[in-house]
Amino acid sequence: MLYRNLADILGDRIEQGLYRPGDRLPSVRALSQEHGVSLSTVQQAYRQLEDLGLATPRPKSGYFVPASRHAPALPEVNRTVQRPVEISQWDQVLEQIGSAPDERMIQLGRGRPDISSPTLKPLLRSLSRLSRRQDLRGLTYGSIYGDRGLREQISRLLLDSGCHIGADEIVITTGCHEALSAAIRAICEPGDIVAVDSPSFHGVMQALKGFGMKALELPSDPLTGINLQALQLALEQWPIKAIQLTPTCNNPLGYIMPEANKRALLTLAQRYDVAIIEDDVYGELAYRYPRPRTIKSFDEDGRVLLCSSFSKTLAPGLRIGWIAPGRYRERVLHMKYMGTGSTAQLPQLALAEFIAGGHYEPHLRRMRAQYQRGRDLMIDWVTRYFPASVKISQPQGSFMLWLELPEHFDSHRLNRELQPHGVQIATGSIFSASGKFRNCLRMNYAAPPDAGIEQAVRLVGETAQRLLNEPA
Repeated sequence: MLYRNLADILGDRIEQGLYRPGDRLPSVRALSQEHGVSLSTVQQAYRQLEDLGLATPRPKSGYFVPASRHAPALPEVNRTVQRPVEISQWDQVLEQIGSAPDERMIQLGRGRPDISSPTLKPLLRSLSRLSRRQDLRGLTYGSIYGDRGLREQISRLLLDSGCHIGADEIVITTGCHEALSAAIRAICEPGDIVAVDSPSFHGVMQALKGFGMKALELPSDPLTGINLQALQLALEQWPIKAIQLTPTCNNPLGYIMPEANKRALLTLAQRYDVAIIEDDVYGELAYRYPRPRTIKSFDEDGRVLLCSSFSKTLAPGLRIGWIAPGRYRERVLHMKYMGTGSTAQLPQLALAEFIAGGHYEPHLRRMRAQYQRGRDLMIDWVTRYFPASVKISQPQGSFMLWLELPEHFDSHRLNRELQPHGVQIATGSIFSASGKFRNCLRMNYAAPPDAGIEQAVRLVGETAQRLLNEPA
């Protein structure tokens, strides 16, 4: 819908502070001319912003950002470039991911999408129907490249991100985790240095640890992403082999790197001749439409390895990811062969059928809307129940919220206090190679909000306040 797209654009501008509380928003006629839409489309967009509490009409004056609206402070940005470090934090990561699913535990810390949506039913039917067929295709070894039909569907989906990548340039993997691991091993050797955004996805850093590599953490702005000046300084000082980052709907900060920054980052990579490993696993969950372009879409010399999966957009249990490895294709194939060989056939066949049947896009639309509502509600709960000193990210997609408390706060202790009450959060230090961000935490807002989740958030906030009030 055109009015929803326009509302998303205006909402992003308000959230990012381009329009401050009390500011007059552009007139209906001005927006109509700027975006080439009808006056009624603009009016519908403003009505949606009214419903979200982002705009207030004034008779004969237009629309304004509510003066009472208070945007929470954003997390701090540490601009200091660190030295390359050996990765730690495995024990904390294992504690986070090692427990079996427990319906009695409200797991605010896990990076799981909502899998209860009725829009997933056609996928379940495909899995069931394929498993009953007599040709047994789903039980055989498949090609190491992955199912051709699925690769063709992924090639088509990639057009939305600005990429023109043929099916032959795509390799199916066992989740995005294998795609990232194969990319790292295809480029780097033990002892090499990989530049990462900070905070960063803990899975990548643990892969670096397992492969005997070092991470150089680069500061990331909570709205625009990795600091390009810090990156250039690091490239000048250290023999960096690859840059690994999640520039679109970042995990855990939720930002979308501006297109100009993506182009500038690629230019730096070309100048210093380093590879870019781009994790786009959340890219299709951007709240705005059309979805942002990937760095890969600007790549002309094959140095960007684009990794993604259906684990966040559909269901993690499918374990189906993919990589477009560019010039590193043969090395990536070798790394995949050394790891898992071919990927399970049955879920690939079901996914290809699900996408070809036109079910994927409606599911994405539903989940984007649900996650955006969940974000707004979660921020409201955090503002209401957490200490006033909390700093809150402003995710522009996906379903994760990053919170920062005063420097002396200990999120590990918070997690220990919560678990006997059936609540779990993700501690901030697992998102750092060196154990930074101990005073931070990540919470998931994917599930449809209910009173139980609100009570869990309230418990987290009140426990955090109690711990802050205790003597040092």
